[in-house]
Amino acid sequence: MDLNKHIDHTILKPEASEADIRKLCAEALKYHFATAFVNPCWVELAASLLRGSDVKVGVAIGFPLGAHTTASKVFQTREAIALGAQEPDMVINVGAIKSGNWDLVKNDIAAVVEAAWENLGTTPEFPAPSTAQGNSRGQSLGVKVILETCLLTDDEKVRAALTAKEAGAAFVKTSTGFSTGGATVEDVKLLRRTVGPGMGVKASGAIRDYTTARAMIDAGATRVGTSAGVKIMQDYLASLKQE
Repeated sequence: MDLNKHIDHTILKPEASEADIRKLCAEALKYHFATAFVNPCWVELAASLLRGSDVKVGVAIGFPLGAHTTASKVFQTREAIALGAQEPDMVINVGAIKSGNWDLVKNDIAAVVEAAWENLGTTPEFPAPSTAQGNSRGQSLGVKVILETCLLTDDEKVRAALTAKEAGAAFVKTSTGFSTGGATVEDVKLLRRTVGPGMGVKASGAIRDYTTARAMIDAGATRVGTSAGVKIMQDYLASLKQE
């Protein structure tokens, strides 16, 4: 297992400094993580540090509440991509879910998917949707939809995941890490059963060691978002030596 390529190495805390971003990117380069994940104001710096490497730049959109207007999420996506971001993770509109306004939820996601598609193009991993509503594989360019599962019922989690898939997202993601709870094995299993094998599932929030990360991957996660990527890799490499 290429554990490093399952990891989105992340720093989204508001007090993160330029030195913190430089350290994150250096660590991402050392371990060849899938991405280095930052807030929008740090995208340009991260992109300059990672240019020419196999590490992508991830960016949080509509973070951490998801309560931004669709137009603002679209603007954030376009601006971030122009600055060098390659994988946007957007927060779903939780209030719209709780209001039963599923059209708003789907259109919000589809607009971000469309913005990413138009501004960044396509890759074999993330083929473009045939329409703004997505294609049969439910994938687009790297857009992950953060469901904030700790705030949803199981029925809402299922419908939100299916809505994200219908809107063309590439991944569903459990959590921001800024709400009342993070990823659980049960939620990862539920999301994997819901979206099937052809869509990504990202576990994030309170994943701080190899044992927890491995449990999420075994449950069906294809990515793990964490600020503890280095510790997880060190634990993993130590376990290989013991074996």
